[in-house]
Amino acid sequence: MNRKQIYWDSDCFLGYLKSEPDKEDLCGRILEEADAGRVLLVTSALTIAEVLNLKGKQRIPKESREGVINLFRNDYIAVRNVTRRVAEFAREYVWNDGIKPKDAIHVATALDARLTLLNTFDEGLLKKSGRLGDSEKLIISRPKPPPAQALFEFSENT
Repeated sequence: MNRKQIYWDSDCFLGYLKSEPDKEDLCGRILEEADAGRVLLVTSALTIAEVLNLKGKQRIPKESREGVINLFRNDYIAVRNVTRRVAEFAREYVWNDGIKPKDAIHVATALDARLTLLNTFDEGLLKKSGRLGDSEKLIISRPKPPPAQALFEFSENT
């Protein structure tokens, strides 16, 4: 089975972990798809730390430590390192496109992984959809619910 690959920035994980009303259900459904093997979530190693205290959000308490650690240990989440190459790409997005440095790391990581879809709730990044990347532009969107699964599968032979 070929899994759909989606880049998630810190805000997607945080929305789920903090049970934010407008994000928890949606992100939870995508995590269920990932757990079922239909989606691979890709993120930067930066997310592991950034998710604890994203600017403008309430900090995740130490009591939630085990849940946070276990979430990022799932095999349906691929964590990519912030390499020099990624950091240099990010720097260009900061200078040329006015993207905030941590957001630029997420964009550069997604593009370095050759992904075409980045999910976020960040309004500034959402405005950049279709404008970043070289030959194939990065689509930046809010997470979308997976399509409803068919109750029955029909073949042409039945």
